[in-house]
Amino acid sequence: MKKSLIGLTIIFSCFSIKTEAQTSDTSQSGKLIVAACQFPISESISENYNWIKNQIIEAKLKKADIVQFPECALTGYPEVDMQTLDNFDWDLLYVKTDSILNLANQLNIWVILGSIHRLSEGVKPHNCLYVINSDGKIVDRYDKRFCTNGDLKHFSPGDHFVKFKLNGVNCGLLICYDVRFPELFREYKKLDTDLIFHSFYNARQKIGSIHPIIMPITAQARAATNSIYMSLTNSSATESWPCHFITPDGLIQNKLAINIPGVLISKVDLSEKYYDASGTNRDKAMSGILNSGEIVQDPHSQNRTKIN
Repeated sequence: MKKSLIGLTIIFSCFSIKTEAQTSDTSQSGKLIVAACQFPISESISENYNWIKNQIIEAKLKKADIVQFPECALTGYPEVDMQTLDNFDWDLLYVKTDSILNLANQLNIWVILGSIHRLSEGVKPHNCLYVINSDGKIVDRYDKRFCTNGDLKHFSPGDHFVKFKLNGVNCGLLICYDVRFPELFREYKKLDTDLIFHSFYNARQKIGSIHPIIMPITAQARAATNSIYMSLTNSSATESWPCHFITPDGLIQNKLAINIPGVLISKVDLSEKYYDASGTNRDKAMSGILNSGEIVQDPHSQNRTKIN
């Protein structure tokens, strides 16, 4: 423990003490350095916390503005890491969450934290992402909107979008199964979102599962269709797929190795131009005009059962 504390002291000493100007985001550069993290999430809150703490520090050393973690990163995932949320240690969760808030403040870095948000007695909690700013404050919380049938045994679905701005970049949040619903991405596009942080838990699956193949591909299609950057995080436990960073043209900018803990550093630059095949007609399509050009009024067009 002493060795760990000494190491943290040395690391903190490498960073300048925050000035008043540093505690609020005044930059409108349109540039962002993103750290996407993966580690073998487990049922142990304390073990998960240690991974999160060390990866936040690594992200800061690599000059990231914001660090993102997978779905249920701090808590573990019900029916995968633990059977139920009965006897869940909420007090320990609060302690470790407070420690992460303090670390974000000390290191002057934003954090997207996958966790579980407790509701009233008898009401299932939310599967959530906390948005923690560089002052160590929770500024918003996204609750997984589309829960799988398995999720619904443990969680209450959310009902809202989350949008926040960092360095002039408009950011949104989604969780795992949300990727199956293009309507969510269209709504984020209507909100002028530049970057979606999409946190997953697709690990410890059966051998031969389709998810490692189709999830990144689906996200690539969502990014290209909406011309949005996407940062994907996932657990690095066995039978998973790794963190990806996708550019607005749907291409993979970079990704981590599979089943190995790591921090993926990627860059957003809104001044860069990407191929956008649907750009000239996207607004029309979103408004309900589902064709391009001028519709003709011609009997040969209207009669669809004859060749002439």
